[in-house]
Amino acid sequence: MASGHDWRLLLPKQLRQLPADLSAVLIWVLVTNIAVFTPGLQETPLRIIVGLPLVLFVPGYALIAALFPESSTPIDDQEETSNTDAENTGLRDSGIDGIERVALSFGLSIAVVPLLGLILNFTPFGIRLVPIMVSVSGFTLLLTAIAAQRRWELPADEQFHVPYTEWIAAARSELLEPDTRGDAALNILLVISILLAVGSVGYAVAVPQQGESFSEFYLLTEDEDGELVADGYPTNFTVGESRSLIVGIGNQEHERAEYTVLVELHRVETTNNSTTVLERERLNRFDPAVAHNTTWHNPHTVSPTMTGERLRLTYLLYQGEPPQNPSVESAYREVHLWVNVTSQTE
Repeated sequence: MASGHDWRLLLPKQLRQLPADLSAVLIWVLVTNIAVFTPGLQETPLRIIVGLPLVLFVPGYALIAALFPESSTPIDDQEETSNTDAENTGLRDSGIDGIERVALSFGLSIAVVPLLGLILNFTPFGIRLVPIMVSVSGFTLLLTAIAAQRRWELPADEQFHVPYTEWIAAARSELLEPDTRGDAALNILLVISILLAVGSVGYAVAVPQQGESFSEFYLLTEDEDGELVADGYPTNFTVGESRSLIVGIGNQEHERAEYTVLVELHRVETTNNSTTVLERERLNRFDPAVAHNTTWHNPHTVSPTMTGERLRLTYLLYQGEPPQNPSVESAYREVHLWVNVTSQTE
């Protein structure tokens, strides 16, 4: 007959026998990857809630579990062991207690994760979300497998295990059966403090403070290797011939934004540090919609018909529709190049 635990038979034997703490590590890695890569969950606070422990604690815990598979032996137990068990006692002495495991887990995680990032920086993958998640998850899973194998090689009474039942029983006794009224008051204060701390962290994660809102606006060109660079801009044009440029926008407005980009050629006059537009030619217009924290690049060609020296090739960025008479002063952002345009007969 089927039982409530028959579903475990579908798992490999190694997973069925995996210690509870190492099973929790595997589950946490799986949940974090689901939260990070699943559409719809990527932009929710769940990604931060499960991601922080993966970075700050879980890899270090897996490493400590691999280095110290044995449980720590209390001093009283060590004194009671016989001389014939000295070798086994010496082996147990190498274990560490729960507080040391937690402290070392945080410390090693903080040391290991930046080291993985440094290694990725010297690879073609670079420091990006997918390589970081793959490296941290792979590192954690590998050490979890090593920790499980080393723990299975020890006798059952020497294997480390997390004393969940003892902790729960002690917490229940301490909280629900205090010895004095003072202990009861302290327990209530402790519970309130924990709830306030959890609530504060939850609010900070769910409603993060937004940083400064701004939009980047820039011009790029393509070099001989096909890379986009902020150099080598065309400065000499001929009527009837086109030159290539790339205009870019980086949206850091914390929301999706609709922009208007106007490309104009200005004949200007500068007097007493004041610039006056004498003549203008509209060359192009773009209307991109850019999501927050993303960039938009638009390769295009510039084909001016106005001729002259030191003309201003101007790019004006507006949020939404531009005014009837756009200008550098009214634009949200502006970039320009000084160019010379000649006719084909010259």
